[in-house]
Amino acid sequence: MPLQRTLVIIKPDALNRNLVGEIVNRFERKGLKIIGMKMMKLSEEILNEHYAHHAEKPFFEALKQFMQKAPVILLVIEGNNAVDVVRRLCGETDATRALPGTIRGDFALSVQCNIVHASDSVETAEKEIKRFFKEDEIFPYTKIDSEILYSEEERK
Repeated sequence: MPLQRTLVIIKPDALNRNLVGEIVNRFERKGLKIIGMKMMKLSEEILNEHYAHHAEKPFFEALKQFMQKAPVILLVIEGNNAVDVVRRLCGETDATRALPGTIRGDFALSVQCNIVHASDSVETAEKEIKRFFKEDEIFPYTKIDSEILYSEEERK
C-alpha cells in the first residue's frame, strides 16, 4: 500500500456548525496522520485557481461566495492509500446520497454545502497541497502507534 498525502478543506458550513473537532477526530480515529493544519480566509484568486474546473458552470460564483462566508480549516493528511481512505470517510459529494457513517452522510444535505473537500487523486492532492501549504508548514513525523496500525510489510 502506498503512503500518500491528501488535502482536506473543512468548509465554512462545518466551521459555523462547530463540527471541526468531530471531523478531525474521524480522520485521527481511522489512524491517519495530520501533518499540516491551518485556518485561512480564502481569497478570490485562490478560489478561482482551486475551482477552475467549475469556472464555466452556473454555480461557480455561488460556490466561491459560499467558500468565503467564513474561514476554512486546511489539513494535509498522510497514510496508506490516504486519498481513497479520506474520500470514503467523507462520503459522496452529493451529501443527499452519502451513506450514514460518513462525514457528509452524517452532517450534510447539500452538494455545495457538503462540509468538506477532499482531493480526488494523488496528482490532484499534490497540486492542492502546494496551493495551500508552504513546505515549512508540513510536519512529517513518525506516529508512535504505526506498528499497531500497519503490518511490518505495509510500513515499508
